[in-house]
Amino acid sequence: MPSSSIDTFLASSVMIALVLSAMVSTTEILQPYLGDRSQRTFAERHYQLAKYLLLTTGTPAEWGSSPDTVPTSFGLALANSLHPYELDIDKVTRLNNESASSLTYPQLFASSGVYDVALRIEINTVFDLSTTLVSTLEEENETIYDFELYAERAGLPISAQLKCYIIIRDYIQNLTSSTSSTGTGSLQVSIPNSNNGTALLVAFAEIQPEIVTFNVHKFGHKSSTPEPDGTFMRLNPLDYMLAASLLYPDEEVLKAQIFTFNYSFNLTQVSGSNQTAEFEIPQLIDSSPMILVIAGFNGSSSFAEWVSYPQVPLEIGADLGESDVLSFPYIVSINNVLYDLTIESGGMIIDNIQKRTD
Repeated sequence: MPSSSIDTFLASSVMIALVLSAMVSTTEILQPYLGDRSQRTFAERHYQLAKYLLLTTGTPAEWGSSPDTVPTSFGLALANSLHPYELDIDKVTRLNNESASSLTYPQLFASSGVYDVALRIEINTVFDLSTTLVSTLEEENETIYDFELYAERAGLPISAQLKCYIIIRDYIQNLTSSTSSTGTGSLQVSIPNSNNGTALLVAFAEIQPEIVTFNVHKFGHKSSTPEPDGTFMRLNPLDYMLAASLLYPDEEVLKAQIFTFNYSFNLTQVSGSNQTAEFEIPQLIDSSPMILVIAGFNGSSSFAEWVSYPQVPLEIGADLGESDVLSFPYIVSINNVLYDLTIESGGMIIDNIQKRTD
């Protein structure tokens, strides 16, 4: 069999396994309720609600791209999509509480239209990628960093192709690697010592097109430990625009960039003031999450802030406890990338919920 046919067969096998795993999980979750009619009706109602939230657009259909719009009915589907379980990138982003345009859970709950069911939604990449800095060697003109990467799903190792970027100030380095059948991979990075400050390792791992994950590792190069994410700037992507809110008066933007598995580009600034800047996000033809990075200075210190688009992983909803809770896992598509989505639902007291939403 030609190598291209083997690759296609393996890719198809991965897709089928992912879809079947979601279907089997749903069957196992519903199984305890299948014997009793009242319980079966209870489970079916929650199952149909979960499907409805993923297969309808909500009202208005484009509510996700308008930061001030609260949907009158809630739905995550992409408007005019030809495929089921294809979600809108902006509706998903607005479920992340770190987004400046995020919906609150009371808004989601009220727009769901079901006042006796509590909801929880969680979205993650299909598999995970971790990065660990294992050694640092400083030489006269450069510093060498050795990273270990590990790809896995549910504790099982995954062999994947890696595309990585090193970003510090306006310095960019592209690297490729892979993880073996044990899930492990290695990466050696050399950074000129003249570029001191906060550095980012942006790493993507791909099993096949549409099954891609990422990890962003922040570290200090020739400097102290970098500040936590969001220290210098709040980044909010929506409707293919990136809004940056500068948190200190002396901050200066050096460069804004977008990174995907196959591409990297500078972002074009379309507006700005002393404390804000707005950049256009290109609609790239690449099945990959997008990582948006802004590098800059705060006085004499350099920084690098980043955000993913869509802003996944995320979770929103009520604390459902452990009793009378159903969990419905799905494989969904967002901007041509597959993600794990789980909707949990449980019964609530109608009177209490009605009082909270009035």
